[in-house]
Amino acid sequence: MKGLIQVAGIIDQAEADMIVEEGADWLGFALRLPAKNEDLSEQDAASIVKAIQPDNRGVVITYLTDATEIKEFCAELGVTAIQLHGDVAPGELRRLRAIAPDLYVLKSLVVKPDNIDELTGIVDGAAEWVDMFITDSFNPKTGAKGATGLLHDWDVSAELVRISPRPLMMAGGLRPENVADAIRAVRPAAVDAHTGLEDATGRKDRVKVRTFVQEARKAFAETAAESGQG
Repeated sequence: MKGLIQVAGIIDQAEADMIVEEGADWLGFALRLPAKNEDLSEQDAASIVKAIQPDNRGVVITYLTDATEIKEFCAELGVTAIQLHGDVAPGELRRLRAIAPDLYVLKSLVVKPDNIDELTGIVDGAAEWVDMFITDSFNPKTGAKGATGLLHDWDVSAELVRISPRPLMMAGGLRPENVADAIRAVRPAAVDAHTGLEDATGRKDRVKVRTFVQEARKAFAETAAESGQG
């Protein structure tokens, strides 16, 4: 799985339709968050997921940590992929794989200053039970782990790509203006954008989404050709 583009933080059907029209592959729905500041209801998310699948994949982005709850929630929404941003114990990841073997699991790696050893440990402990990792940025002012709009040290993401036995999706402050540089520097399998594609009202901007997808596709093609995969 190489060259995947995800747009996260979907708020309604119209936005989902626009993002699909502009060529994104996966759509991320942030639900059951610690601050309870979801952009849409779970019922609306399930309706959108049903409308976009199977051509596009809906992904739940959540802080749930219990394997049974994760499985049941994905079944309720009709999604086949989950992005876990909470501190999920390796034992719960193992149990999730056992009870939901067909669920595609992404595990976050939140980049902070000087925490590469911690992230390496997460990769070592979780790789057997997940399908993909996703790097994201930490906001020290708010404590937010993702959807911060902040960049992190791309050298850390590049190192995680190098050591991880699983593919890596890169997120954190990506925008149309920098996604190509990020792909060239890090060589991720996938990229994700959220706040970097929004306008002043908090909705996704069509031109930003279109440009992001175009720039990412071009950079993915270039790096694949350089590595002999094109």
